[in-house]
Amino acid sequence: MGIAIILSFFIYSTYLGFTFKFLNTLLGIIGIYLLLYCDKKILSWSGFFVGIFWFYWIALSFKYYDFIYMEPLIILFIAMIYFLFFWILSYPENPFTRAVLLLFASYIHPFEFSWFKPELIFTQSYMGVKKWQFFIILFAISLCVYFYKNRDKKIFAFLSLFILLFAYSTHLKIQKPPFSIFLYDQKLPQSIKWDPRYENLIISKNFLAINKAIKEKKEMIILNESAFPIFLNRKKELLERLKELSKKIIIVAGALRKKKRSFYNSTYYFINGKIKIADKVVLVPFGEKVPLPDFIANFINKIFFDGASDFKTAKKPTIIEIKGIKFTNAICYEATEDIIYKQHTPFVIAISNNAWFTPSIEPTLQNILIRFYAKKFNTTVIHAANMGISGIF
Repeated sequence: MGIAIILSFFIYSTYLGFTFKFLNTLLGIIGIYLLLYCDKKILSWSGFFVGIFWFYWIALSFKYYDFIYMEPLIILFIAMIYFLFFWILSYPENPFTRAVLLLFASYIHPFEFSWFKPELIFTQSYMGVKKWQFFIILFAISLCVYFYKNRDKKIFAFLSLFILLFAYSTHLKIQKPPFSIFLYDQKLPQSIKWDPRYENLIISKNFLAINKAIKEKKEMIILNESAFPIFLNRKKELLERLKELSKKIIIVAGALRKKKRSFYNSTYYFINGKIKIADKVVLVPFGEKVPLPDFIANFINKIFFDGASDFKTAKKPTIIEIKGIKFTNAICYEATEDIIYKQHTPFVIAISNNAWFTPSIEPTLQNILIRFYAKKFNTTVIHAANMGISGIF
C-alpha cells in the first residue's frame, strides 16, 4: 500500500488544495524507483491499491441508476484490473524491461478507459510529461536500480540520477485568449440536473448568467456540459432567444441533440445570431457507450440504462473559428484524449459535468489530466465545469 500512497500523493495533495513541485518530483522519482525495484507480490498489490486510490469514484455514479449496492463490487473489479496490470509489469525482474512496459502503459486502455498514465505523476513537478522526457526519467531510474543491485557499482546508482536533469521542464506561459471570457461555474447536483421539475429553474439561471456576463461586458460566456438538460435543437423558442443574445455576447453551452433516432452530446455555439453545433467524438465508457460487443452492450443497456442506446459521435473533433482564432471543441472525457490536442489549435474549449462523481477526487484528476495535455501539447484549455474545476490552463 505504501507504493500506492506515494503514487497517489499528487492527486490527493491537489484535492486538499496544496501543490509542492519539489515534493511531487521527489515522490514521483521514488515511486518509479520502487516500481522498478520491488518484488512481484508487492508490486501486484500496489496495483490493487492504485486502482482504488485513483479510480474508486467510478462506482459513485451507480447510485443514480438505483444500483448503489453495486458500488463495492465495482471498486473491487477496478482494483483487480490494476492488480493484474501491475502483476504483468512485475513479471520481468530486469528494471530495464519493466521500464519499457511502464513507458507504454499509457497506451493500454482497459475497456477504453484511458486515465491511467504513469507520467501523470510529474504533471505538477519539475519534470516534463512528454514521452521522450518520461523515457529519460525511466532510463535514469532503471540505471539507478541496476547499479544499486550490484554491490560493486552502488556509487554509480547515485550518479545515474543526474541524467534526470535532461528531463527538466521549463515553465510554460499561459497563452490567454484575445478576448474576455465569463466561465459559468455552476454548482448543480446530479440528483436534480435531469429532474424535469427543475428544468425551467435551470434554464432561467443560465439566462441570468448570460445577462450577467453581458452587463460585465464580457465577449464570451461558456456554460458547462448539459447546461441545458434538454434536446436543445428541438426547442425553437430557446434557440431564437439564444441567437438574439449572441448578438451581444458569444454563447457556448452544452446540451443534448436529437437527430431522428440518434442522440448526441453536443456543444452549441451561438455567434452573431448564428448556430454552430459540435458533437462529442470520444464517449465515456459505460457512461455514454458500452465498449463491448453489441449483444452484450444491448443487454447491459437494458438492465442498467432502461434500454437506452449508446450516444452517437462526430467523425472527428470540431474546430470553431471565433474572431479569427481557432478553437477545438471538447466535452468532458474527451478533453483528456490525444485526438483533441492533435488538431494543434492554440486553444481548446472544454465543458464538463463532474456532478456524477462528486464529492470525490474525480474533478481533481480530470483537472490534472487537462493540465497534463495542455503541458504536453503546449495548448491553452478553457474549461467550464459543473461541480468541477473551471479555469484557463
